[in-house]
Amino acid sequence: MKIISSKIVVTVILLFATVLSFAQKEFQGQAYYQTKTSLDMNFGGAQMSEAQKKQIAERMKSSLEKTFILTFNQSESFYKEEEKLEAPAQGGGNMRFRMMGAGGGEYYKNVKEEKLIQQADLYGKQFLIVDSLPKLDWDMGTESKMIGQYLCFKATAVRKIVGGGGMPFGRNNNENQVAAPTEYTVTAWYTPQIPVSQGPSDYWGLPGLILELHDNNTVILCSKIVINPTDKEKLKVPSKGKVVTSAEYEKIAQEKEAEMRESSGGRPGGGGFGGGRGPF
Repeated sequence: MKIISSKIVVTVILLFATVLSFAQKEFQGQAYYQTKTSLDMNFGGAQMSEAQKKQIAERMKSSLEKTFILTFNQSESFYKEEEKLEAPAQGGGNMRFRMMGAGGGEYYKNVKEEKLIQQADLYGKQFLIVDSLPKLDWDMGTESKMIGQYLCFKATAVRKIVGGGGMPFGRNNNENQVAAPTEYTVTAWYTPQIPVSQGPSDYWGLPGLILELHDNNTVILCSKIVINPTDKEKLKVPSKGKVVTSAEYEKIAQEKEAEMRESSGGRPGGGGFGGGRGPF
């Protein structure tokens, strides 16, 4: 019992010392995140052979597994995909995807001003989404675990699904098909050892950096953290693209995706995925 109590005391002391050190000086950090998105490989009930499904899954892999970098200070952050050379697509063709958590776009967050600026590309056209940061009602529990060297605590929140588009791979004529959900539960693991209210994508609002996030069908896990790098970066504020609000962007995206599906007759590769909050 004494050993357990001692561990708790040491942990509290370390947390306090870390918070104090962050508060006493200007700092910058970088967090590297690995994202992985899973999909229903039935593709909305489309009639496909197993070979076709496997081929599509291989071509989608680069869109489903990505690495992002979050550069942050006490009030601002910039989240972007890590730049790397893409391998040539197998089997020819070019499949475009717009799905939650799968990549695309750059996020600038200012938690002090509760401001979000996101640069997104939709079918070759750039948009600049300027809006307030989305607020989630986080339920912070006492469950904890270690992620690397950081003590993390669990928090959950309910998030509404914006839009209602479906998969473009064929048409499902099943009249008994269950309606798509309108909301889902997000699970985050944050560490008070890095006392900034930041996280991947547009997530924020917890008393510590989010190191792991379960967002619908996407898992985001921090693989590396660098505090006060030797070469500090100036946090970039996206500035290119047509300025729209989040609601305006979603409306444009849904209209474009419906247009693409109609023009392709619902064939595979005819459009993007709808029903998301926008690209990660």
